[in-house]
Amino acid sequence: MRLASFLLAAAAVVELACASGAAHAQPYPSRSIRFIVPYAAGGLPDTVARMVGQRLAETLGQPVVVDNRTGGSGAVAATALAQAPADGYTFIVTDGPMLATAAVLSSKPAFDAARDFVPVSVIGVAPLYLAVNAKVPANTLDELIALAKRKPGALNYGSSGIGSIHHLTAEAMKAGLGIYVTHIPFRGSAVSVPAMIGGEVEMAFSSPPSLMGFVRSGQAKLIAINSAKRSPLTPNVPALAEKIPGFNFAFNVVLLAKPGTPAEALQKMNAEIAKAVRHPELVEQLQKAGVDPVGGTQEEAVAALRSESQRITAAARHAGLKRE
Repeated sequence: MRLASFLLAAAAVVELACASGAAHAQPYPSRSIRFIVPYAAGGLPDTVARMVGQRLAETLGQPVVVDNRTGGSGAVAATALAQAPADGYTFIVTDGPMLATAAVLSSKPAFDAARDFVPVSVIGVAPLYLAVNAKVPANTLDELIALAKRKPGALNYGSSGIGSIHHLTAEAMKAGLGIYVTHIPFRGSAVSVPAMIGGEVEMAFSSPPSLMGFVRSGQAKLIAINSAKRSPLTPNVPALAEKIPGFNFAFNVVLLAKPGTPAEALQKMNAEIAKAVRHPELVEQLQKAGVDPVGGTQEEAVAALRSESQRITAAARHAGLKRE
């Protein structure tokens, strides 16, 4: 009886161990994935996270949940990631400017982009268009430059706030073109674009979804794009790089992980995003949102963010931004 009891107990232990081993051997991912977004629902990173998340849920067979954690210029989202296990089930979807401006605007930033995040993939690149009110007597970039030079300081541009990519793009443009236009900061594109349409400011940088309706109705004119080259969606709109060599302030939308995340998870997510952004349906969705799909390797993501940070830091110097 003792032997029989021992054998039964031993068999139970072996069975439990095998079950545990099988559980640990489950392929990644085996449960839902969370995408933390540092912006409110409806913003560009949120829109991209939801589009890509839906596609990944189909290919991975697991739900992808978008968790909006706004506040502190990304600090709230960074804290949420830091508090999550480094197990490959929690990521951040954000834009490159959030990472770069943390060190530019604060002497004590809430996070260190190089220390606290591991780049997984550049999902896409989002250019901004320079648009002017329909009443502005300039229909081309050359005409706008000439107007600004004739009336230095008389023209105003609206931004999404001090230190925003819209602000820094405009300041880099001013430095590159040798013009002076006055900065009027607003609380987001939802305010700056209507201010431009209403004539409160003459011009503004913004993303295509915020502008195209006004362009089609004749209330605004597209003058330039802030990417390195023209967009195939608007081939007649010149890139500022045609006037300012090397100019490129289209921003990256990226997927980031917590340091210590298993390599298997990082590689899997990188590969799946690369596949997802080549899917025709998702490509169309992203382009309508004003995002050019990228994908690419982790190494390419690291290089893209490093280059973007350098450009933004230089633009912050031109803007005379001081650390608080």
